[in-house]
Amino acid sequence: MAAGDKKKDARAQRERARVYQARQAYSAARSRRRIRDNWIGGVAGGVLLLGVLGVQITYYTAGPGKPAPAPTPTTTSTVTPTPVSPTPTPTTAG
Repeated sequence: MAAGDKKKDARAQRERARVYQARQAYSAARSRRRIRDNWIGGVAGGVLLLGVLGVQITYYTAGPGKPAPAPTPTTTSTVTPTPVSPTPTPTTAG
């Protein structure tokens, strides 16, 4: 009976070791995936932020959001009419 108990104990120990290693491998893989997902999320968020910023800049500098240009005051040379004095009409004495 002692030999059977030793085999049973050894088998149980191997099973515990196998489950423990599987749990460690699962935990390590999950940790690597979290790190990878965080990197992907950060890069995607950065690209999205840059895209939104680019669209805003384009909209307000070249699109319909562009402010209307203010008219600049210009000086024009206009000739002011000089008062015209009536020209005398010749009269005939007669």
